[in-house]
Amino acid sequence: MKLAIVLFNLGGPDSIEAIQPFLFNLFNDKAIIGAPQPIRWMLARYISSKRAPVAAEIYEHLGGKSPLLPLTKDQATALSQSVSREIDTVEVESFISMRYWYPFSEDCAQKVKEFNPDHIVLLPLYPQFSTTTVESSLKDWEKAAQKAKIGAKTTTVCCYPTNEGFISAIADLLHPQIQEASHIGKPRVLFSAHGLPKSIIEKGDPYQWQVEQSAQAVVEKLNIPNLDWWVSYQSRVGPQEWIGPNTEDEIIRAGQDKVPLIVVPIAFVSEHSETLVELDIEYRELAEEHGVPAYLRTPAVGTHPFFIDGLRDLVINHISIEKDVLPDGHKRLCPNSHKRCICKG
Repeated sequence: MKLAIVLFNLGGPDSIEAIQPFLFNLFNDKAIIGAPQPIRWMLARYISSKRAPVAAEIYEHLGGKSPLLPLTKDQATALSQSVSREIDTVEVESFISMRYWYPFSEDCAQKVKEFNPDHIVLLPLYPQFSTTTVESSLKDWEKAAQKAKIGAKTTTVCCYPTNEGFISAIADLLHPQIQEASHIGKPRVLFSAHGLPKSIIEKGDPYQWQVEQSAQAVVEKLNIPNLDWWVSYQSRVGPQEWIGPNTEDEIIRAGQDKVPLIVVPIAFVSEHSETLVELDIEYRELAEEHGVPAYLRTPAVGTHPFFIDGLRDLVINHISIEKDVLPDGHKRLCPNSHKRCICKG
């Protein structure tokens, strides 16, 4: 048996010159801006040209490009090796499909077709489902797979916000930081996720609910009595009302309360601009400005063995399943009010 694992993520510019076209691809996605064409195209062109200089300053901190692709390649290699160790009768290869920059879905689909697998498992590197991330990536893949005439059996991991490996990896990285911060005072743990406009959540997107489930699961795994913890949302832009509370406001509040603060990227599984610049540089400066006694940031799970093992288990559990779209545990996780969830469990 030949097994192909397709890993999905946002993607990122691989040079300063790639920043504006990357941003254009992002804002030209119907899942991000719902306006019809050609209005969406014009908005994407305008917004990307306006934001490119600001983004360029951000990526200068990262050597002029995003680290997301090489880090995702590391995850792909680790996952293939983990699955192969578990079931050595299967030939496994992992592929990467990025949404807004290379390798795009079409590039990935051609490589998958050349591999000629018997089974494909689609695995978004977004633990929490959103129409703006997972659904957008899967729709893009479906078009690419049809164009490439890929006919292999395909099953899809919808979401895994409380996956044992994912949660255990975060807890393992966070626990020593809690001990470190406790030497200064009782720390506050702030689980920070990328925000979304409130209008998207009101349409039934389950992202916010799933993020909160992830945070709750980490707290339960830590099993620390009376832990002071909160969930917040970062990267707010534009005039729309976004889900909250806002991470910046929570950092300011920690300064007012004079408590050490540990910020945990609960929805990012790899380091990129939102962690390495926004959390590590901009928010650290904000914390120092407002008198936060200590500011620590938990690393993204990356290739942590617990996380890779959790992904491995998701893949193996989907090999013998006939249904197309399934969440972790094969049961629908979200309440019915979150109608945009695509899980069929």
